[in-house]
Amino acid sequence: MDLVKKIFPVSFIAKDVLNLVISIVLYLIVPVVLGLLFSVVSGIPVIGWLVGIVMSVIDIYCLVGIILAVLKYLNMLK
Repeated sequence: MDLVKKIFPVSFIAKDVLNLVISIVLYLIVPVVLGLLFSVVSGIPVIGWLVGIVMSVIDIYCLVGIILAVLKYLNMLK
């Protein structure tokens, strides 16, 4: 569990409703901002597929972070 806390530090601040909302908003803003940034770069053919892979990994990271934040708020994680 220590490794998960190191990888997803924002998820484990969700001890009350305000912190849960803050962590979920952070996990929703990051992919949007990076998606806008990467959309400019993705027009380059050689880099486009790499940007797609990186964005997919970031999206999965944020989804798992939101799930962990909700589980932490519901006291299902230690």
